[in-house]
Amino acid sequence: MRLAPICLFVYNRLSETQQTIKALQENFLSKESHLIIYSDGFKNLTDEESVINIRSFLKEISGFKSIIIRESDINKGLAQSIIDGVTEVLTSHESIIVLEDDLITTPNFLDFMNQALTYFRDKSEIYSINGYSPDIGEVKSDVFIHSRSFPWGWGTWRDRWEQDSFEEIAIKRIITPNLLSQFSLDCGGDAKKMLLDSLNGKNNSWYIKWVFNNYCNKKYAVFPMYSKVMNIGFTSFNSTHCKEISCYEQKLDTYNSTDFSFNNIYSIQRHDSRFIKYFSKKHKLKFRLRLVFKKGGFLLLLNELKNRLL
Repeated sequence: MRLAPICLFVYNRLSETQQTIKALQENFLSKESHLIIYSDGFKNLTDEESVINIRSFLKEISGFKSIIIRESDINKGLAQSIIDGVTEVLTSHESIIVLEDDLITTPNFLDFMNQALTYFRDKSEIYSINGYSPDIGEVKSDVFIHSRSFPWGWGTWRDRWEQDSFEEIAIKRIITPNLLSQFSLDCGGDAKKMLLDSLNGKNNSWYIKWVFNNYCNKKYAVFPMYSKVMNIGFTSFNSTHCKEISCYEQKLDTYNSTDFSFNNIYSIQRHDSRFIKYFSKKHKLKFRLRLVFKKGGFLLLLNELKNRLL
């Protein structure tokens, strides 16, 4: 099995990046894997020192077959960094595994990703492999599929990654009110607004454009039954990057098995509430109400309110 290179995108979060790297180093396949790190340039003088510190840390990393560090002289922003970086890596590699600087992986994350990328390589209806998975309850399968991918630890192939997916003119050409309504119904209550905001310059999301194009082409994303990724970007009280509480619930893989079966794929309906509930305002409100009665929950709510006001 040829291992896909790991592509990690970082900016100015030293603590989160250190935790992400440490978890990757503890993966069973880390010493056999190539790591390519894209370090975005600072966007203002306030971030300059943090970016410099990040780059100093990156030069000390070991534990992988090879390490390449790409330092940008300008600030591209996460969306353009990912589009450029993934496109560059896939010019010389058939597949890729993509991470950001706030994702903790289980030791068998690379095993799952590489085995899934190998197994589904010739199945053109699959457009991505996900390491993260929300909790949808118990089903008798190692994996399930849905139209909506997740941007937290994912992989794809050269022939599935098309830069045309992010062309706003092309997207606007095919959008209709009925299509947007169905997209929202099948892929979550936030999908329509997120897509329109990206097209109107209110957010800078590469992800929702990619999901939308693959949705229109009736393609699917593969998820593990037990998540191999945990996002720590929402947990810091002092974080200036996360403006809201994460309302996603997951069952983290604690078994560390490297034996996965992909023959029995559980296909959930596009509008299955077990999956798309996580994108609804109702679920997010209920989740926050429950936090009031949990230890530390009220402080999380206050921190979210402070970030929104600022």
